[in-house]
Amino acid sequence: MTIDDKRILFPAGKITSEPFEGLFMIPWSVLDVAKIPGEAGELRLKRRGAEFSIMLGNNELMNSRLSGSEEALARLSCERLRTRENPQILIGGLGMGFTLRAASAELGPEARITVAELVPAVVAWARGPMAEIFGNSLEDPRVGIYEGDVGHLIKSGRSSYDAILLDVDNGPEGLTRQANDNLYDFTGLGIARSALTPGGVLAVWSSAPNKDFSHRLRRAGFKVDEVTVRANGARGGARHTIWIATK
Repeated sequence: MTIDDKRILFPAGKITSEPFEGLFMIPWSVLDVAKIPGEAGELRLKRRGAEFSIMLGNNELMNSRLSGSEEALARLSCERLRTRENPQILIGGLGMGFTLRAASAELGPEARITVAELVPAVVAWARGPMAEIFGNSLEDPRVGIYEGDVGHLIKSGRSSYDAILLDVDNGPEGLTRQANDNLYDFTGLGIARSALTPGGVLAVWSSAPNKDFSHRLRRAGFKVDEVTVRANGARGGARHTIWIATK
């Protein structure tokens, strides 16, 4: 890749086609560092002008300029819920709020959306330095925030949710927390299936395809659609994978 391409490859393999000139004139600044509960790793919130990034080591987990695949996670899930009254949605992972805001836009006034976020600092960032990105999404009366492991809500929610949307870690091949693997193994998928209403949807975001995970979903009793989406939506970017698994 050359500078003449005017494309920049970010640490997590995300590509932007924005003009090169001036992009790096503003240096990154670290706004905050947060421990991951139960792990040795740290998340770093960084800012460069109006752009935010959440990093784990050298890996960029999220960037405020790249929202397309997280929005697709919500959109593809909510399309399956059009005929449901009072749908109950569980989102695993707040991140930069892309999935939450997209789901809120797709769902009606009677919907209820619970967002589980393991790292309390991420919620604080949403209400603090990234408040402009989040707008009033956290004050939406349909939305509740649970500061804790989404796995706990799934285990305690038998037949409670019409959809469970997991944007946790890097997908089935985790980066941030070893315990996240429990969400994606055969036992975890069975627990998630039990937490869904009949015909409910388990939607999973991943940075890459995973044939073994597709097979596990089917063995756990789901009907599975695997969709490739782009990190920056219609404008392109890296290819990510979303599984829409129906009970």
